[in-house]
Amino acid sequence: MIEDTIKQLKKELNDIDNIDEKVEKINMINKEIAECMPFDEPISHVQWIQGDQIEANEYNPNKVATPEMNLLYESIRVDGYTQPIVAYKKEDGYEIVDGFHRNRVGKEHEDIKERLHGYLPLTVIDKPLDERMGSTIRHNRARGTHQIRSMSDIVIELSSEGWSDDRICKSLGMEMDEVLRLKQISGLKKAFSNHKFSKSWTEFISKTYDE
Repeated sequence: MIEDTIKQLKKELNDIDNIDEKVEKINMINKEIAECMPFDEPISHVQWIQGDQIEANEYNPNKVATPEMNLLYESIRVDGYTQPIVAYKKEDGYEIVDGFHRNRVGKEHEDIKERLHGYLPLTVIDKPLDERMGSTIRHNRARGTHQIRSMSDIVIELSSEGWSDDRICKSLGMEMDEVLRLKQISGLKKAFSNHKFSKSWTEFISKTYDE
């Protein structure tokens, strides 16, 4: 019976005094349970990972002002972690896709760090870099927080990876005019090479780069 198995698991886990060993066993159990889930969703498998194994990515344009960071800390202090950090598994640890500021709270506030024994909740997605960049931007834009300059850099990088303007629009939740403005801001004329413009856009771009 599953109920009897659960009781036995709880007894064995409660008999483990070492925190790291207990977390390791719980992560193992969570992994096995996730494989039985009828949902193929990252949230089905939440892992607890030591904070020093989790690092920021180099492309996240999300910035949070001090009042909002204080509010995030207060939320986690009072309500706990209600959302895991989203990350990508690397050979030597994990790289954040979404949740950099939740990561900061868990590392920079000693009360939270002590409460969680240095661990942070994580879900893992396995995607190539350009897809992870798209995931990060979608998360940020859904919260309404992103920086225009960093966004332009990301649009250029995705374009250089061979992404069409249509794919960028669809993946990042952007309008075509927004993509074109970000390319213009980047100062790279070649970013427009694969796009068909109206006469007014052609005249505008020629004037911008020929001056």
